[in-house]
Amino acid sequence: MLLKLTGSSCSGKTTLAYAAAVRIGKIAVHDFDELGVPEGADRHWRHRMTEMWVRRALEYQDRGIDLLLSGQSPLGEVLAAPSAPLLDGIAVCLLDVDDPVRRARLVERDAGRWDSQAVHAFLGWAEWHRKHAVDPSHRRDVIIDHSWPEMVWRRWTDWNAGDPRWRTHLLDTTDRPVPESVDLVERWIIEQRGALQAGRLPLRHGWAS
Repeated sequence: MLLKLTGSSCSGKTTLAYAAAVRIGKIAVHDFDELGVPEGADRHWRHRMTEMWVRRALEYQDRGIDLLLSGQSPLGEVLAAPSAPLLDGIAVCLLDVDDPVRRARLVERDAGRWDSQAVHAFLGWAEWHRKHAVDPSHRRDVIIDHSWPEMVWRRWTDWNAGDPRWRTHLLDTTDRPVPESVDLVERWIIEQRGALQAGRLPLRHGWAS
């Protein structure tokens, strides 16, 4: 299955993914951007890369291995990736932090790199993630307009906030020690695997039909 840790920058996605994965068997961990981010990367690039990672997850799936992927693609983009219905299961967790913490982390991690407009964009993207996680109708244009033509948005654009398939687990890492957050990510992975095995995972094979 594909286990996706999503969210805006500086929420701890990559750190927590690698730390949790070492505790768990039969799981591969990758960062969405590990192959490099081209100059002027846009939605087209992110959507194409989402499909590439879904295909990588399918390769792991054939070997009996799950993929834990950290990156900024939200649930709606994962579900619209052309090959997504071929996965045995999909689970998404939104890692989030309060805006002041994210702002401080951006400054600490990339001192002098981002101007106020760029920081504001990161915070706006985080706010959009929060609302998208609970409501599929929220500002769909943010990811759909001018998107990669191969994306299949119709799979979920008629869903409402009460649809059991529209499920993103929220983990707020604000003021949490890293070991505690790692424990929670590990627990989430174990729970999603258990739900898949028991036939209770909402986004198990067949969800798109």
